[in-house]
Amino acid sequence: MNYRHAYHAGNIGDVLKHVVLARLIVYFQRKDKAFRILDTHAGIGLYDLTSEETLKTGEWRQGIGKVLDAEIPDQVAALLSPWLDVIHDLNPDGALKRYPGSPALARHLMRPNDRLTLTELHSADFETLSKAFEGDHQVKAIHLDGWLAMGSFLPPKEKRGMVLIDPAFEVPDEFERMTRAVVKGWKKWSSGTYALWYPMKDARSIRRMHEAFEEAGLRDVLTLELNVGKSGPDTRMLGSGLTVINPPYTLAEEMRTVLPWLCGILHQGAGAGWDVSQRIEE
Repeated sequence: MNYRHAYHAGNIGDVLKHVVLARLIVYFQRKDKAFRILDTHAGIGLYDLTSEETLKTGEWRQGIGKVLDAEIPDQVAALLSPWLDVIHDLNPDGALKRYPGSPALARHLMRPNDRLTLTELHSADFETLSKAFEGDHQVKAIHLDGWLAMGSFLPPKEKRGMVLIDPAFEVPDEFERMTRAVVKGWKKWSSGTYALWYPMKDARSIRRMHEAFEEAGLRDVLTLELNVGKSGPDTRMLGSGLTVINPPYTLAEEMRTVLPWLCGILHQGAGAGWDVSQRIEE
């Protein structure tokens, strides 16, 4: 467990993941009924962009830093506002010093009746995470492997909500583990929304995952991709994807508005591009 998200907070992968997470939460809030979010690989929740870890890589400068420096068209700004409003609230003096990971972003956007379950296996990160949400009755932080969490906590008692999956991808079989966990979770809770983040470095594994989903009978699977350059197995990460199972009907069109603009702002060279595809029909 050497992966620490602090080195990557606010990077191009976070931009895609958190824009989509915020849009999913906004959609769920169209109904008054409560919902639950299960974040399987939660990290520490909130990141200090002046810390040694983030300064060492500076990846946020090519991600959220570029977004905040850009002039955002009105139509795109309206879709990004739930995410960006949280960032502005966390940095009231205008200087970007704190960046919300998925737990902090979700918590800021939740209503009083919504709930958040966070699992994190890294001991030091879990300690930080649990302290951050100590005493918060809407959040439950658990020291547990995220893959086991999907077997233990689905379906949620609210019967509405989503599972956010963002593993480290440091072990060779991570795609296979994610595929098995998602299929198992979907069989227990087929009406839930699942958002799976992954780096765009292993096209074969990504394709096999989607093929396995179709073979298992999953329906309504949307893929969202954002590449700022051409990356591969032997390059640094220049792109990431999100596979969303049971997406809101609004999400694909929203991302066809947002992703071209993000691609233009974040691009780092040849190979930059974006894609919104219905991988498996309803």
